[in-house]
Amino acid sequence: MTPAEFSAEMSRIGQDVSRETLAALETYAALLVKWQARINLVAKDTLPDLWRRHFLDSAQLLPLLPPGEAPITDLGSGAGFPGLVLAIMTGRQVHLVDSDERKGAFLLEAARQTGVLGRVTIHTTRIEAATAWPAPIVTARALASLRQLLDWAEPYLTPASTCLFLKGARADEELTEAARIWTMQAKRHGSLTDSSGVILELSHLQRRGRA
Repeated sequence: MTPAEFSAEMSRIGQDVSRETLAALETYAALLVKWQARINLVAKDTLPDLWRRHFLDSAQLLPLLPPGEAPITDLGSGAGFPGLVLAIMTGRQVHLVDSDERKGAFLLEAARQTGVLGRVTIHTTRIEAATAWPAPIVTARALASLRQLLDWAEPYLTPASTCLFLKGARADEELTEAARIWTMQAKRHGSLTDSSGVILELSHLQRRGRA
């Protein structure tokens, strides 16, 4: 997938991409390829299809974001997917949480070069060790089982929080397991990039046994 094909696919789902935004994403992609030679940011075999496997995979969350300008908290941000992509494409404040200091340095430079440094906060710490804040929107991609994700997300959740988690073929099994511990409203959305993948949109989350 090329940047132009990425832009066309986003338009198809009702998310037009401006020339300035696409240019920022291209800057991000070029920087990622450059840094990948020094540190392992993404799986090497995904580099030839970077725009589909990482950029489109992240950007497909856009139509699922609650309306308004509520900030996003991205857990286990890694190379910035989906958090930094969403920062570039939405104009929202975004918190990126990842324990790897090298990836934190990359995220800082990527945010600077793409012009979103003023809207992005990078937390280089383990998720469970971070000082949590109320998070209206929580995202994560390829990080952990749903049960583990919700354990990590719990300190950030409010009654109005929405979680958007990119999951694979075991999503239904993980939902069943998590539902033993959590009550929630769950919606499943098919992935644009993986025929076996889904996006879980979770809201009204509450641990069972708590009023």
